[in-house]
Amino acid sequence: MTALPAQSVPAPRRRPGPAPQRRLRPAPEPRAGRSTPRLAYATIAVGAVAVIVVAQLLLSIALAQGAYEIDAYQLRQAELAREEQKLAEDLDRLESPQYLAMNAEALGMVPNTDPVYLRLSDGAVLGEPTAASAGAGASGALVPNALIDGVPPVTAPQAGETPNGGAGGGTPAAGAGTQVAPPPVSDGLPTPATH
Repeated sequence: MTALPAQSVPAPRRRPGPAPQRRLRPAPEPRAGRSTPRLAYATIAVGAVAVIVVAQLLLSIALAQGAYEIDAYQLRQAELAREEQKLAEDLDRLESPQYLAMNAEALGMVPNTDPVYLRLSDGAVLGEPTAASAGAGASGALVPNALIDGVPPVTAPQAGETPNGGAGGGTPAAGAGTQVAPPPVSDGLPTPATH
């Protein structure tokens, strides 16, 4: 082991006689002037619980109101989608070739059953030009369209309107807000009216 001499440790000294007993004493009573504020703690706890309950109630009301608004917006969106579909169907009906032909005929236009073609390469005219005439065969639709049956042309007077622009007939009074049609052109192209 080591070459150092061992050191002796003196044994603890004991006092002669019996061992001292520990005595337990009660804690001193708190002074009457300094009591703990138990009522203040209770008031703060009850107030905090009341604030939490009111906040939860307000949040529930806000969420319910938001749900009702979302429902109203979804109903409005469905109504607008139905109206958009209805208007798209009306537009498709009014854009049909049969409806356009019916309106053109109501305006006095006549389909040409004998078309004439111009060949651009040499300027030759192919076909015999003839004047177009109105006839029963010219006004019939080649492909019928059931969607426009019973639909009046654009030039037909609407409900509440009178022909010739007034109740008594004749020409409309000046300044009544109606436009007078320009006279028909006999030669050449008409000059557009500019404002």
